[in-house]
Amino acid sequence: MRKFNIRKVLDGLTAVSAVASASSAAQQQQAGNRETEIQETLQSEHFQLCKTVRHGFPYQPSALAFDPVQKILAIGTQTGALRLFGRPGVECYCQHDSGAAVIQLQFLINEGALVSALADDTLHLWNLRQKRPAILHSLKFNRERITFCHLPFQSKWLYVGTERGNIHIVNVESFTLSGYVIMWNKAIELSSKSHPGPVVHISDNPMDEGKLLIGFESGTVVLWDLKSKKADYRYTHDEAIHSVAWHHEGKQFICSHSDGTLTIWNVKSPTKPFQTITPHGKQLKDGKKPEPCKPILKVEYKTTRAGEPFIILSGGLSYDTVGRRPCLTVMHGKSTAVLEMDYSIVDFLTLCETPYPNDFQEPYAVVVLLEKDLVLIDLAQNGYPIFENPYPLTIHESPVTCCEYFADCPVDLIPALYSVGARQKRQGYSKKEWPISGGNWGVITQSYSEIIITGHADGSIKFWDASAITLQVLYKLKTAKVFEKSRNKDDRPNTDIVDEDPYAIQIISWCPESRMLCIAGVSAHVIIYRFSKQEVTTEVIPMLEVRLLYEINDVETPDGEQVPPVPTPGTGSNPQSIVPQSHPSTSSSSSDGLRDNVPCLKVKNSPLKQSPGYQIELVIQLVWVSGEPPQQITSLAINSAYGLVVFGNCNGIAMVDYLQKTVLLNLGTIELYGSNDPYRREPRSPRKTRQPSGGLCDINEGTVVPEDRCKSPTSAKMSRKLSLPTELKPDLDVKDNSFSRSRSSSVTSIDKESREAISALHFCETFTRKADTSPSPCLWVGTTLGTVLVIVLNLPPGGEQRLLQPVIVSPSGTILRLKGAILRMAFLDTTGSLVPPAHETWREHHEDKDEKEKAKKRRPVSVSPSSSQEISENQYAVICSEKQAKVISLPSQNCIYKQNITETSFVLRGDIVSLNNSICLACFCANGHIMTFSLPSLRPLLDVYYLPLTNMRIARTFCFTDNGQALYLVSPTEIQRLTYSQETCENLQEMLGELFTLVETPEAPNRGFFKGLFGGGAQSLDREELFGESASGKASRSLAQHIPGPGGIEGVKGAASGVVGELARARLALDERGQKLGELEEKTAAMLYSADSFSKHAHEMMLKYKDKKWYQF
Repeated sequence: MRKFNIRKVLDGLTAVSAVASASSAAQQQQAGNRETEIQETLQSEHFQLCKTVRHGFPYQPSALAFDPVQKILAIGTQTGALRLFGRPGVECYCQHDSGAAVIQLQFLINEGALVSALADDTLHLWNLRQKRPAILHSLKFNRERITFCHLPFQSKWLYVGTERGNIHIVNVESFTLSGYVIMWNKAIELSSKSHPGPVVHISDNPMDEGKLLIGFESGTVVLWDLKSKKADYRYTHDEAIHSVAWHHEGKQFICSHSDGTLTIWNVKSPTKPFQTITPHGKQLKDGKKPEPCKPILKVEYKTTRAGEPFIILSGGLSYDTVGRRPCLTVMHGKSTAVLEMDYSIVDFLTLCETPYPNDFQEPYAVVVLLEKDLVLIDLAQNGYPIFENPYPLTIHESPVTCCEYFADCPVDLIPALYSVGARQKRQGYSKKEWPISGGNWGVITQSYSEIIITGHADGSIKFWDASAITLQVLYKLKTAKVFEKSRNKDDRPNTDIVDEDPYAIQIISWCPESRMLCIAGVSAHVIIYRFSKQEVTTEVIPMLEVRLLYEINDVETPDGEQVPPVPTPGTGSNPQSIVPQSHPSTSSSSSDGLRDNVPCLKVKNSPLKQSPGYQIELVIQLVWVSGEPPQQITSLAINSAYGLVVFGNCNGIAMVDYLQKTVLLNLGTIELYGSNDPYRREPRSPRKTRQPSGGLCDINEGTVVPEDRCKSPTSAKMSRKLSLPTELKPDLDVKDNSFSRSRSSSVTSIDKESREAISALHFCETFTRKADTSPSPCLWVGTTLGTVLVIVLNLPPGGEQRLLQPVIVSPSGTILRLKGAILRMAFLDTTGSLVPPAHETWREHHEDKDEKEKAKKRRPVSVSPSSSQEISENQYAVICSEKQAKVISLPSQNCIYKQNITETSFVLRGDIVSLNNSICLACFCANGHIMTFSLPSLRPLLDVYYLPLTNMRIARTFCFTDNGQALYLVSPTEIQRLTYSQETCENLQEMLGELFTLVETPEAPNRGFFKGLFGGGAQSLDREELFGESASGKASRSLAQHIPGPGGIEGVKGAASGVVGELARARLALDERGQKLGELEEKTAAMLYSADSFSKHAHEMMLKYKDKKWYQF
């Protein structure tokens, strides 16, 4: 093993260009030895990488807004992301470059624009009139911190409150500051001796736009007269304010406080509140104040024509409700409903029939944004039922531990999964339509179906319809229900090898054609499922226990310390998350007191009712061996034509015939080699595992970390099929202190080699030996040390004989070698087409006897063309490892093409996929590169730096599929889909939905004859006259810096607001034609100026006639 170390050091120092030229030279040399010439059609121009859509719940949400006319919902997050939702199927994701948290969002209602305020004190104007929204303008505040924003309906002037207590005014068309400023000291004057704190609320009186209500954190509220520039009234309270809301008539407002109280104030009575309410306080006798409660974080006050107003609030529970879930309280007349939520409330909004604040609000629903969910409550129905959420926001219902992606599935598959999934739906939802209904769907340009399968920490599996860039849950399978559940911690069996989530899914193997499903779980268990449309009751669950042992000269010694190996190679990639623990042996099954032959989980022994859908065919469990726990499964494969399932770990490999329910193969990895073992393996100390040495190790080796009990995939960031070389990245260094474990000096000398795990498995029909003249069924096995071994399968004839005669399994002696752990294998025929594994077509398993007789005569369908090939024709094996890819001609076993994919990093995921009626190898590297290679020649076609391996979640979930699609879990709650197909990138614009649609703004409420005659009703304000540069002067340049956005001229159309809108947009459309790039800035300025002047004239005309009485015309 020593001789490889030098080569590895040299490899690390070799320049990339030198490697590339050497590898291409090698390819040219090999080209002469090719046995057949295959015409390759894929070229570099067929590839382009771009993100398509993001699905799932916005991770760490922080802000919420709703456009009541467009009916669009916006959610901002702590990482600067924006998610916009319209009707089901219309979604959009945008990102602020700074990554700062979104603290507030404000729609320009019915204008196709949105203002976002960020924690880094920037304001951004987003244009939503394009399919991919873009920022038009940004404004960065330099001296003050933004705390609250308010944009009145149909106004272009945005009020911005700050931490210092001042209010600045921003023109949202030009995104410039007005010279008009409301200073905190002017607002409070002598009403308070101390600073009133940050601005927590700003709103204009619904009936008088000239009066601005300002709420300061300390408890002071000021009604500011914008024209006279002074305060009309000041309202002081001794409790801090969290939020304020108006009654629509503008005569009362309500404040929520930090002691759990609500105060209702009459505008003209500033001395004391008209009413004080403690919604959740216990009313004490003797007229004493109720006990203080938790703060009421937000309150809304909504009126109805026909009845009492609604007061809706979050928070305010009494302090003695320990452990009670977060609540939303709806007070309506004398009734108070307390609605419990599953997660803490981030924000909520009441949806009303009118966008006008001075009309009866007529609330019909409440949108509640929770930490991990979005809930809509129907206010119009008794009991306030929730709406059924049509968005795919439940990806994270239990943390995702693995996922697989399938494109071009059989056409009957999605309807079949949907029909069994429809029975699982909850009842009791609101009968009304989902109220967030804005936008339009894109054009569907894809004709094929796509399915995503996610495996979860609680043992559940979800099937999703992912066709045409949408996502919809089809069916959910709970794998844990086959096991006995421990009721409490004391009752838990001490055979567990994980601290939590013992049912977590690690690997999914699925055959879409036969619908056979196989999963491997974290407790070293494998479950095989068969799809059925009929309900069955299984009296006895079929079960097998497998004793998979790694044994080289395993002798007993008195040393009691146990250091079993890590369950999967690659767990060592995230050192921070693993805490070694001792595992006392308390239950014993063997004579020496060590736990033996015990599985980790207990299968139920009572009859199991199984609904239509996936039903258990067989449960396989690995057992403890002489006090050593079973190692977690690292690879898994199922073949429906052969009726076989195979799985492996770092101890060895096991094959099971699931039709006859028998174990066919149970071998340690070393035994697979027979006498051909290329490694010099030394005897190991009893139950002591090799650990990586501190120095350099062979480049082919993966790292193994001593660990007695490992955490579940959710906590330990477990990655399957990953063997992470130690020399790659400092943050993936196995020499981290958290791995240090006391070891006796006697084992350090033999701890230099990691245990060889099974990392890839592939059933196929191909040539197994050099002398073969025809292909036959076999299994190709790849290991973490870069070895590929072939096992021959001798299957009995089909029908009844298949169930009576045994399957004979024998090693072929064929051994192939690559650098790095084997990740993926596939086979090509002489034309270069992919040879898929043989499979059965799905049929209902629970048939009557006549059907079963017919079934016995059927043979499994092998879609492999190899069975009909002439003897002279050959095949090609494509093998991808962490470091390189090879194409090997069969049966000669000559390596005809070789590509060193990476020298300094390693491949995390490699898939052989079809694209444009051809096939290629797609790879995702730990250094963030996505690469594709032609097949069989392994010509590089695409190499794009996309995203670095920042955490193991990406490594665990990244997968490629056919037709240029790929995905990964970008956050614990969201799936990011991307494409590497140039054709899909071109069609993406058409496929995306439109957020903005042309909708007429509802008519303003009628003022009524007497209000018009004698005054009263809503008072308008010429804000332009007050806040424009001519009246208020220029703002200080140092206060805020204007940054033009990348949205360009297209965005200016969306920015023109209010009365200016339509005419300015028409003018812009004319100017835009024939415009040259160099004139862009000049034209933009000219158009904004013309829009401004028109706005001014329009305002003047409106004001001239608006306040005139009917007899003055």
